[in-house]
Amino acid sequence: MNAALELKRIVKTYGRRRALDGLDLAVPRGTIFGLVGSNGAGKTTALAVSVGLLRRDAGTVNLLGDGPFDPLRHAGRVTLLPQDSRLPLHARAEDLLRFYGRLQGLSEGALCESIDEALEWVHLGDRRRSPVRTLSHGMMRRLTIAQAFLGRPELVLLDEPMSGLDPREAARIRAILKRRHDAQTVVISSHNLHELETLCDGAAFIEAGRLVRQDSMENLTRRSRRMTYCLEPAGRPLPMEELQQALPKATWEQGIDGLELTVKFFDEATRAAEVNARVLEVLLRHGVGVIEIRRGSNLESEYFSATDSQTPQVPLSPSSGPATP
Repeated sequence: MNAALELKRIVKTYGRRRALDGLDLAVPRGTIFGLVGSNGAGKTTALAVSVGLLRRDAGTVNLLGDGPFDPLRHAGRVTLLPQDSRLPLHARAEDLLRFYGRLQGLSEGALCESIDEALEWVHLGDRRRSPVRTLSHGMMRRLTIAQAFLGRPELVLLDEPMSGLDPREAARIRAILKRRHDAQTVVISSHNLHELETLCDGAAFIEAGRLVRQDSMENLTRRSRRMTYCLEPAGRPLPMEELQQALPKATWEQGIDGLELTVKFFDEATRAAEVNARVLEVLLRHGVGVIEIRRGSNLESEYFSATDSQTPQVPLSPSSGPATP
């Protein structure tokens, strides 16, 4: 795999606590990639170590195939948007981007063009001369994202980019990220798993500073291997024998109440549309009402399934246990 960001056996400690405990991660080039984990799992630390803001205690970092972060080698090629980034309130939007662009080493000609492009990209072209203090929270967040994409960097790291935004602003930023240039790699750390599921090509589950699972979004959510049918109450058993004959290589699961039927199929040649055609033919012929069809699982349930055993259980205090008679 041609990786834009590669971490191998990364260790980072704070006193006796290991924030990263041998973390391995490889982000394919040209993808939008999600980092998923609970608070304290190590996501923010991993991003900070990747760009040299924190010194690692062990392991190796490789950015864009050119080794660990180097201010000269990676100038303008790698950017980071921290979770709690703050902007000087007195500065004007355009002046801030000009300052950041100069830090990235952009020439004056390229800088002017890039500022115009970035401001239009995040729908702030009409506020370019506005002081930051006059911008709404959502506008400020869009401005920081414009800064992260200034000059079309090859690798962009975003830590909770939608944090604190209302649904409309979050939708705008999702649309912005989807319009990125194809050559760019974007890594997003977020607690909003539905958001990552709709945005990302792949994701990694991180817990206790370690990689639990990494895969494409297609494989993580099993979109091409699982269909679930929500059924109307029928008052009679489902035609399971005929369903099994229709898809002999599949496995079937029925919900406890009989109103949900899940089929898992593992034949590479079988497509979701073909599964639907066979299953629905049997169900509808037997008068079974189908009210919803869901493809695959979802990122949230797969994350819980993969990490439940990784999460330390907190013992109950004596006062919180069940009362004795």
